[in-house]
Amino acid sequence: MNLTDLLSNTPSQTLIIGIVNVTPDSFSGDGLLQDEALYNSGEWLDAVVAQAERFVAQGAHILDVGGESTRPGAGPVDIDGELRRVIPAIEAIQTAVAVPISIDTYKSQVAAAALDAGAAMINDVWGGRFDPAILALAAKRDVPIVLMHNRSKPRDAVQEARLGGRYVGSHYNDLLIDITNELQALVDAAKAAGVRESQIILDPGIGFGKTVAQNLALLNHLDHFKQLGYPLLLGSSRKSFIGYTLDLPREERVEGTAATIVIGILRGAAIVRVHDVHTMARVARMTDAILDAQIA
Repeated sequence: MNLTDLLSNTPSQTLIIGIVNVTPDSFSGDGLLQDEALYNSGEWLDAVVAQAERFVAQGAHILDVGGESTRPGAGPVDIDGELRRVIPAIEAIQTAVAVPISIDTYKSQVAAAALDAGAAMINDVWGGRFDPAILALAAKRDVPIVLMHNRSKPRDAVQEARLGGRYVGSHYNDLLIDITNELQALVDAAKAAGVRESQIILDPGIGFGKTVAQNLALLNHLDHFKQLGYPLLLGSSRKSFIGYTLDLPREERVEGTAATIVIGILRGAAIVRVHDVHTMARVARMTDAILDAQIA
C-alpha cells in the first residue's frame, strides 16, 4: 500500500482506522477473545469478519488488527501467542473486505508474518525502538509504518477499577519539545533503515507514558508536530484520560472521544484510530465539511 496514494485519494477527508482487537484483555472492553469458549471453538473468526465488514460499511478506510493489549499494566504476549491471534484474523478479513489491513505490533516477526498474510501497513507503538528490525522490514516491503512516541513505564502506572490505568509519574522537561525531538529520532532511525519518507506516519502517543494533564495538553497542541512534515495519527479513542476528565468508565466515553476527534482534526490529524467507527466517521466527516466550507 502506498500511503501517499491513500492520502491523496481522500485529500479533504480524514482517514478512519477501525480497531480490531483480537485480545481477551483490551482496555476498551471490545477484545474479540473475551469469550474463551468462543475462541476455543474456532468461531471467533466469524465475529472478527463481522466486525470488519461492519466497520467498512460504517466508513473505515483501514482496519488495524492487534493481538496484544497495550493498556497500562497489561501482560506481554509471546510471539507464538500473538501469531495465533492475528494471522487467522488477517487472513479472514482480507478475503472479506477490500480495505487495507494494518498490523498493530512492535515485533518484527509478527509484522513479517502479518504482511505475508495480507496486511499492508505496520503500526508500531514503540516506533521501532523495541525491535529495530521492524524498520528494515517496513523498508524492504515498502509499506507504511506508524512511528509512535512512547515513554510507558510500568512503575509510573496506577490502576483504578472503574476508570482503568493511567500514568502519574511521567516527567518531561518540555512536553512538546521533548516529544518532537523523540519523534524526530524515530524518523531518523526509520530513514536510516531505508524507509521512504512518503511511508512514514507519526503518532504522538496519547496515553502512552503521559499523565492526564499531559494528554490533554498534547491533544490541544497537536499542530506543533506538523512541523515534522509527516501525516499525524491520533489514537485517543476511549482512553483513560477521557475517563478521568469526565469521571466516566470506558463504555461511556463516546462523547469524550468525539470531542478529541474534532480537536484532533482541527489541530492537523490526518488519520484517527477509533473503536466506535459508526459515530466517529460521522464526527470526522462533519468536521471535515466545516473546515472545507468556503464563503460563497
